Amino acid sequence: MKFFPYLRLEGNAREAVAFYEKAFQAENLGTITFGEMPSDPEYPLPEGAKDLVAHAAIKVGESLIMFSDTFPGESVQKGDMVTICVMFDDVEKARQSFEALQEGGQVEMPLTETSFSPAYGVIKDKFGVTFQFYTEGK
Repeated sequence: MKFFPYLRLEGNAREAVAFYEKAFQAENLGTITFGEMPSDPEYPLPEGAKDLVAHAAIKVGESLIMFSDTFPGESVQKGDMVTICVMFDDVEKARQSFEALQEGGQVEMPLTETSFSPAYGVIKDKFGVTFQFYTEGK
């Protein structure tokens, strides 16, 4: 298991990536916009979202900091700007930990296969900490 901070910003994720990249002499691992992600005809992408950051990452030493902009209509509340992204290399291990955090918590996105992960989900635990579960590989 690995834990990484994941910063959710309101339209200024690119600016934050550049700022932290410079401040920490970090390696920019790339950026994906919402417009570059696979489209879903049932949920058309608003024009204003196409250039927003869906995911970006920088490597700081041996650690990563990940970023995204909030989707149009979503807001960031204090305490929600940083989530903990837990990375797994095994779907079953991810499922076990995800289910364990459900006790007293709230599932924000069920753990499911996505275009970028065989098991991705989001849960806010009973302490109000939001965890993103990301399983590597396909």
